[in-house]
Amino acid sequence: MLQNTGKLAGYTLFITGASRGIGKAIALKAAKDGANVVIAAKTSVPHPKLPGTIYTAAEEVEAAGGKALACVVDIRDEQQIEDAVQKAVNKFGGIDILVNNASAINLTGTLETPMKKVDLMLGINLRGTYLTSKLVVPHLLKSRSPHILNISPPLNLNPIWFKNHTAYTMAKYGMSMCVLGMAEEFRGQIAINALWPRTAIQTAAMDMLGGEGIGKQCRTVDIMADAAYAILCQSKDATGQFLLDEDVLKQEGIKDFDPYAVHPGHPLLPDFFLDDAPESLVKKMEEHGATPAFKPPPSSSAAPSSGGPIEFTFDAIRAVINEDIVKSTQGVFQFDLSGEHAGVWFLDLKSGSGLAGQGQPESKADVIMSMDSSDFSKMFAGKLKPTLAFMSGKLRIKGDMTLAIKLEKLMGRMNKAKL
Repeated sequence: MLQNTGKLAGYTLFITGASRGIGKAIALKAAKDGANVVIAAKTSVPHPKLPGTIYTAAEEVEAAGGKALACVVDIRDEQQIEDAVQKAVNKFGGIDILVNNASAINLTGTLETPMKKVDLMLGINLRGTYLTSKLVVPHLLKSRSPHILNISPPLNLNPIWFKNHTAYTMAKYGMSMCVLGMAEEFRGQIAINALWPRTAIQTAAMDMLGGEGIGKQCRTVDIMADAAYAILCQSKDATGQFLLDEDVLKQEGIKDFDPYAVHPGHPLLPDFFLDDAPESLVKKMEEHGATPAFKPPPSSSAAPSSGGPIEFTFDAIRAVINEDIVKSTQGVFQFDLSGEHAGVWFLDLKSGSGLAGQGQPESKADVIMSMDSSDFSKMFAGKLKPTLAFMSGKLRIKGDMTLAIKLEKLMGRMNKAKL
């Protein structure tokens, strides 16, 4: 873990979305130096599903050794940002650092994404980042060590990061384009950089996206807080960089990253927008004892039908499904496969002892999964995690995401039972 140096003592940070998650972790790291922190976020009353408010975050900042100012700010509202900026200047005498952390996410395709969600993501991620930067920059120009840090990814134009969630990618890349342009515009005056996690980070948003159990594949928010701290302690000449948390900390001499893991030693899930080969993660998983979720029938079993590897996979599935699995799952899955063994297959875990086979299910599918047939085989052989397949764009899911998560859990249970 990166130790505090005291370099941010007396500096004022304006952090959007700082009531929880990565934003709050950065606030608390700076507070340990004795920094002033403006908690600029919407949550003024407790959310029914998400922990923390601007006031509880402010209390934690004060307890950590900093000074806090809690401001109710929807960064889509220009007046609210202006008011918060003025309050910060009045209370602390200026602003030295802006962290654009607030963000909205919705991982759906073009036809499945309501324009209300598109407007929300563009309004918060892109417009909100641009607007907040615009209103804070005049004050940063008066600082002796001004920084803007956007929590946004490297600009990766691989189509795989667009095809399944174009709206989200456009909105998130908008934050990164602000770095690209403003870093040049204010070169020599303000350090403007982007920071992104190499692996998934356990936050309330990740828990909602990935479901129960996703945490053990993640690192904690502390790694992003430490990396942000290291960047913000640099001079204003270090600008225009698209940095990954792990790389930043390696430069700081950190060699052991296990303390940042939610479940030390467990394989980690690569984050969005990074072209880390999934095979490298599979290899790491196997090193930790990962085994196929569906094992082939014993040698005494009948030979697989002529349907090829997909039929063989469904032979194995049919051999293990039962009434208990049906009762605990209650879902109908359809698999639209492309590639060498293209076709439509189904898994009905809603009635009786379950059914699996080729063609459309008799009742409407609750979940439709689209992927290449070779990736499908890998997924059901335990060589490709469904979550990884989804995040890397290999798997597209329509329908009930909760049931999709149940299918991954089901595979894990079958593996443990050595079926």
